Parts: sequence; structure tokens; C-alpha cells
Amino acid sequence: MGKNHSFAVFGLGRYGRAVAKELAANGEEVLAVDISEDMVNSVASELPFCKCADITDAEVLRSLDVGNIDTVIIAMASNLEASVMATILCKEAGVKTVITKCASEMGCKIMSKVGADRVVFPENESGIRLARNLLKQGFVDIADLSENVSMIQMQIKPEWAGKTLRELDLRKHYMVNVVAMVDTGVVDYDCDPDRILRPDMQLIMLAESSKLRALI
Repeated sequence: MGKNHSFAVFGLGRYGRAVAKELAANGEEVLAVDISEDMVNSVASELPFCKCADITDAEVLRSLDVGNIDTVIIAMASNLEASVMATILCKEAGVKTVITKCASEMGCKIMSKVGADRVVFPENESGIRLARNLLKQGFVDIADLSENVSMIQMQIKPEWAGKTLRELDLRKHYMVNVVAMVDTGVVDYDCDPDRILRPDMQLIMLAESSKLRALI
């Protein structure tokens, strides 16, 4: 799985597939699991880590090494019993964060009671939006300006401190455009390319959404 943060998506319907594909498109290695072999085969070309398995079986989850996965998204709102079992088993296995899709307010209450760290209504949060929220980790703030472009605010990386924007050439190495510097809470749009960056400063940048993970 990925070096920085590992993901698994259980249930490959429209919502689960959208989450998994968006994470994968941003460079994450995602374990995608569904009990339907046809469903798994339909996404295998786009999601290389696909398994056909019953995630309500503790032995199956152990064989998938789910305990070493940071975040599991359980996207089976239509099967409350399976969602409950998968949530309990994931938390017992040591999964840090379990996010469960729910079909009703009562379902959300039940999932929270059995250990889900977060519950989502697909009507309120699309699969793509959930994936992008998960990808925000490591940024101070982020906003999607369009389907392909984001504006991000992030802390100066340790290896950038003591250097200038001219020396770093972030556009060449990360495909981003610096639009402002944040110094002790003051936003400076001048962006002097020869100003020496300090560890406590932040940068506001425009970036292709698909390139964000390279910055972390």
C-alpha cells in the first residue's frame, strides 16, 4: 500500500467506485473489495488492487491485512448488516479510521454506535468529494476551483526553508504556481522570488488536482 497513507474501499457500487478511482487517480494505492466477482472484474483495469471477498468474515479481513490499513471506506449503505459487521471487524483489527456510507439517519446512528469514526450520506457528499477530502491531509487549506484545478495553502516543507522561490522552481518540480506567501498571518501577494523562506511561513498555490499528493 502507499507509503504515506493507505486506503481500502469495501463495496464497489457507484459511490465506492468513485471514491476508489479518485484516490487512485491521485497516486494512492487503494485496496478495492466487493463480494461480487462481476463488480470486481468491471473495475479491475482501473483499480489494480481489486479483490473479490466477503468483508464480513474476520478470517478474510485478516488475509487482506486490513489491520495495517489507515483508512477503510465502507460503501455498502444498502446492506446495513454487512456494514455493521465490517465496521466492527475493521475496528477490532486496528484500522485507524473507518468511514461508513449510510442510507438513513437511523443507519448513521447505528454505525456510530458500533465504532464508525465518520458516517456520510451520499446525497450530501459524493464519492469524489469524499476522496478529495481524504487527500487534503497535509494541507492547511484547500479549495477546488474547478474539476481539475485546486488552490492550496500549505506550510513550508522543511527542505524548502532557507531557500528562495527562484531556487526551488516549484513550477518546474511540482507543476504549481505560487500566488501568495503567508508570513505571521499576513498574506503577501508580492511573492518576491528572492525572498528567503522560513519554516513558519506558508504558501498559497494553484495546482492541478491530480498533482497534489506530490507536494506532501
